[in-house]
Amino acid sequence: MPYIRQVEDAGASGDAERELQRARRRAGRVWNIVRVMTPNPAVLRASMELYLAVMHGPSPLSRFQRELVAVVTSRRNGCVY
Repeated sequence: MPYIRQVEDAGASGDAERELQRARRRAGRVWNIVRVMTPNPAVLRASMELYLAVMHGPSPLSRFQRELVAVVTSRRNGCVY
């Protein structure tokens, strides 16, 4: 099984620490999908910007509809989270 070394809270500094703090402000915690991107804070930041634009930006779909599309897509792809 692959293993990705993640940045833990105690070892976070600089950009990684800032991204972890932003994650906590957004969600009240750091989800695993966020933590797994901590070794590359630029990728984490870009991923979160995309997520926020898709889920919270202007759209003809309601927030509920967007969440429903995400759930159906994850289910169809066999994701268990």
